[in-house]
Parts: sequence; structure tokens; C-alpha cells
Amino acid sequence: MRQPKRAFKNVKRALCLVLLALVLGFGGVWVFRGGIHSLQLAEYPLRYEEYVEYYADKYGLDPLLIYSFIRTESGFDPEAQSNVDARGLMQITQETFEWIQSKIASGEEHSFEELYDPELNIRFGVYYLYACLERYGGDLATAASAYHSGWGTVDGLLEDSEYSPDGERLTVFPYTQMRRYVSKIQDSYENYRRLYSQAEETEGEAT
Repeated sequence: MRQPKRAFKNVKRALCLVLLALVLGFGGVWVFRGGIHSLQLAEYPLRYEEYVEYYADKYGLDPLLIYSFIRTESGFDPEAQSNVDARGLMQITQETFEWIQSKIASGEEHSFEELYDPELNIRFGVYYLYACLERYGGDLATAASAYHSGWGTVDGLLEDSEYSPDGERLTVFPYTQMRRYVSKIQDSYENYRRLYSQAEETEGEAT
């Protein structure tokens, strides 16, 4: 007479163990995914937000695009300096610095050395990015090519139908460094948008 009760208890215990395993399994997956997402966010950080957000708003740019350029140019190192002496977060050369200064800070006294200051560098760099996008009709790949290689180089390529079908945007990037740079910018921007849209969705679900 006691055997059915024992069997029932065994079945009940087994069901509880199965449910527990399922809960732990789903919880583990959630924690794992959350951990991966956190690692990805750390790889694509938002730093110097006060300056990026301010100048992005001033020039009507997506802040995530600016972060993409900073990440690609300097890895968020304000002391970065290239082999052609481009400086700071957005890697600005002296020639470009002087041109930007003539456009937005002609009445101010700034030296090339000041480009290691994050605020000034972002201020000048965002304006230059805005100018590149304006010059090339908002096409990111062409604007990124210009940011990297200069307007003169890009203008010359646009005259060649092998690289530009319409004379307004580049579809072929003949130089290895330029091609790699454009690819890095595009990939970085895509990842920033994907990661931070996910972060916003997660925050929305939590509230």
C-alpha cells in the first residue's frame, strides 16, 4: 500500500528537479548573455560624453558616430599622437587644426599643443567631421575617406569613374589604408548602434 505513495513522491521530486534545472538553465543563459553584452559595451565605450553630446547636438550629428571616430582614431587616448603628428582623441594634424581654427575659432588663441585637451579636440574634430559630411552629401564612406586622407585626395578620386559612378560619392577605395579605415568606421558605427539600441531596450524592459 505504501509503494504508490513512494512512487508519487519520486515523480514529484523528479519534476521539481527538472523545473529547477530549467530555471537554472534559463538563468545561466540570461547571465551569460548579459555578461557578453557587458563585455561588448566595454569594448565600445561612451567616454567624454559631456563634450561629445554637446557638439553632436550643435552640428546635428549622431553621438554614436562621433564615438566611432574617436574609438577608431585614438582608442579614447587623449594623448595619442600618430606618425604624421596628428594629435589627440580625433587625431587632428596641424594643417587641419589651423583650417578649423580659421572657421570656428578665429578670434581665439589656441596652439597646436592644446589638441591634447579633450574638449578642444572634440570641438574641432566634430566640426571637421561635420564639414566632411556636408561636403560629400552626408555619405559616410566618402566623408570618412576625406577625414582620413584629406579633401584633395577624395576630390581627385571622385573625378575617376572607376572609383565613383556619379562624381559625388566613392564606391571603390583604391588605397589600402583608406579602405581599412572606412571599414573600421562603418563596423564601429554599426556596432555602437546595435549595442546601445539593445541597452535602451533592456532598460525599457526593466522599467
